[in-house]
Amino acid sequence: MIPLSKIVEAHERVKKVIQKTKLAYAPRLSELSGANVYLKKENLQHTGAYKLRGAYNRIATLSQEERAKGVIAASAGNHAQGVAYSAKQFGIRAVIVMPEATPLLKVTGVKRLGAEVILAGNNYDEAYAHALECAKEQGLCFIHPFADDEVIAGQGTVALEMIEEKSNIQTVVLPIGGGGLISGVAAAYKQMLPNVRIIGVTAKGAPAMHDSFHAKKIVSVKGVKTIADGIAVRDVTPRNFEYILEGVDDVVQVDDEEIANAVLYLLENQKLVVEGAGAVGVAALLHEKLPVSKGENVAIVLSGGNIDVTMLSVIIEKGLIKSQRKMKFSVILVDKPGSLKGLTDILSQVGANIVRIDYDRTSTSLAYGDANVTIALETKGGEHQEEIRQELWKNHYRFVEID
Repeated sequence: MIPLSKIVEAHERVKKVIQKTKLAYAPRLSELSGANVYLKKENLQHTGAYKLRGAYNRIATLSQEERAKGVIAASAGNHAQGVAYSAKQFGIRAVIVMPEATPLLKVTGVKRLGAEVILAGNNYDEAYAHALECAKEQGLCFIHPFADDEVIAGQGTVALEMIEEKSNIQTVVLPIGGGGLISGVAAAYKQMLPNVRIIGVTAKGAPAMHDSFHAKKIVSVKGVKTIADGIAVRDVTPRNFEYILEGVDDVVQVDDEEIANAVLYLLENQKLVVEGAGAVGVAALLHEKLPVSKGENVAIVLSGGNIDVTMLSVIIEKGLIKSQRKMKFSVILVDKPGSLKGLTDILSQVGANIVRIDYDRTSTSLAYGDANVTIALETKGGEHQEEIRQELWKNHYRFVEID
């Protein structure tokens, strides 16, 4: 694994530019799980993610000649911003290759830091291949997001801060994409506090590292699809795989539904905006994928907060429906004055707040003289929704609920 001395040296370099993020106690997560849960808020880092640490450390170790040529990276967003920010600190050129589907927030964030952006490929691995071609053609120094010892050492500085702040943590939970963060953190912990458990969490839609860890050999997958774009890595890199086998105790996985639940939970209960990749550790805890004991001290690294606003909006909307705080239904009414008022009066009487109404009288599927009304309501939970249904049935409304 990465020598501890290398991580300590990296910390001396990166502490000039990083935000020393807090390891904060999470009372509601602790109550739910029975463990003492602490959150390492790397979503509050200067660039919105821990990736700044590794990127800065790598560029800081380049020679003057290498820096003069400029740097290039492939990234879904967080490593990109880390490289762009670091390159700006050194006053050198930075080119970032990002997958074509990268959220606009991350693209604009990189450009704002002065880097050139190239959109290429359907996923990280295709963007990576294109970046290597550009590096060769333009003579740029490639900054790998995870398969680089200096990058891994930089990411390992997260562990040094956690140990300094709270040395009695018993389990550390981290996301795994390519494996740079968990390789660095595991190396620091296993050399300083070897009894601490290190547990990685992958997205079910990007299962290569999870499957490889449990098979104890590299397993290939054909593609990836997950809302956790920061860990949507298709291929396992041998270097990181060896580090993970050596330092990680277990790897679990969560699906997109569980990740979305965790993003919404953190927003509502911790007042934290966290991206999908950053929320996988909390998702694993909420959905009982982590074997934790009562009273155990557990630290979860929230690796990033750069979530696309459109994706956040979808997560919130779906979350309200699933938690029975929002209800949608359609009903056929006679298209005449007073019909709609009769329906809304009933909804008002049962305390349902109407947030949207669509009134369609021209659809070819409707009989002449009818109108289809679609209504979205704010509700107070399952019992309230059942009361609404009963009241509509009692008044002879035939309706269809919409997911």
